[in-house]
Amino acid sequence: MDLPVNPPLLPMLAKSTPELPVGDEGTWWFEPKWDGFRCIVFRDGDEVVLGSRNEKPLTRYFPELIGPLRASMPDRCVLDGEIVVATGDELDFDALQQRIHPAESRVNRLAEETPAQFVAFDLLAVDDRSLLDQPLRERRRALEAAITPNDTVHVTPGTTDRTLAADWFERFEGAGLDGVMAKAADGTYQPNKRAQLKVKHLRTADCVVAGFREHKNGDGPGSLMLGLFDDEGNLHHLGVASSFSVARRAELREELAPYVAADLTDHPWGRWAEAAAHAGGEHGRLPGGQSRWNAGKDLSFIPLRPELVAEVAYERVDNGRFRHSARFQRWRTDRTPASCTFEQLEVVAPTELATALGATPPPAPR
Repeated sequence: MDLPVNPPLLPMLAKSTPELPVGDEGTWWFEPKWDGFRCIVFRDGDEVVLGSRNEKPLTRYFPELIGPLRASMPDRCVLDGEIVVATGDELDFDALQQRIHPAESRVNRLAEETPAQFVAFDLLAVDDRSLLDQPLRERRRALEAAITPNDTVHVTPGTTDRTLAADWFERFEGAGLDGVMAKAADGTYQPNKRAQLKVKHLRTADCVVAGFREHKNGDGPGSLMLGLFDDEGNLHHLGVASSFSVARRAELREELAPYVAADLTDHPWGRWAEAAAHAGGEHGRLPGGQSRWNAGKDLSFIPLRPELVAEVAYERVDNGRFRHSARFQRWRTDRTPASCTFEQLEVVAPTELATALGATPPPAPR
């Protein structure tokens, strides 16, 4: 494959924001946020490669996309978009996840039973020309000119009208879409940079699951230990996901069993037993030890190899920790643990207590 932009290529990412940004007309370009697998499609003649956000090819898992993509794309082209699966009138992420399977026979069967579609939202190269340095408004025009939509390949709708985007945010939720994306109309394509904004119906984060605590009833995991990496590659503990039903705890026991670590020697939280790890010093946020709220509560945990990624919903982050227990949403098999960093968190700015209470501080004593 010899293109002006060749695989592997990390896609441009987004940072969560609580509301749609405001600006002059034409400053922002808004699109629905699709709930699928991020995918960069590379086509050089008959050769088509589906690249994922973790640089592992998706081509073998979605054979039904290759023909429609060839029919839709120019002979030499690079597209950024999303692979989705729809069942009925809504997107089905669980069905999409089932498509990642090692057995070729199952891949082929699911390609017929739950066929995928591709939604294009950016054009990164066409013919011998890279568009990475072109503003989004130019890339969008080129995308619309280059792609011939069909029943499987689509071009996402977009608008510069914030009011319409807000309407999409409300109306499209019932169809399984995540929210709305906001992209700078004059922005260039920045691989692996959080240079876009996403407004979602839930605050969510993709976290590494590096351990669990047994439920008090002893019938399975009661809480999952969640972590994120800092810029130095240290995995910090920032809270737990809990409130699982009895049936879900039984399922989790089976799902987590292959990842249980024999001991803590090589585990990123192996230092949890060291007193210095709990003194707020250089070791950072680590789990384990006694609860500062309940000295008799056992917070020991069963370590897992840090290979699983879970999407969780949370309410607020205070001082690098979830203020309350997070809510497990789903496994993210399309994410690598190393990609789970603090950059994705929406952190609520602190407010002075007096301001929050609406009180005026008393005058200083004379």
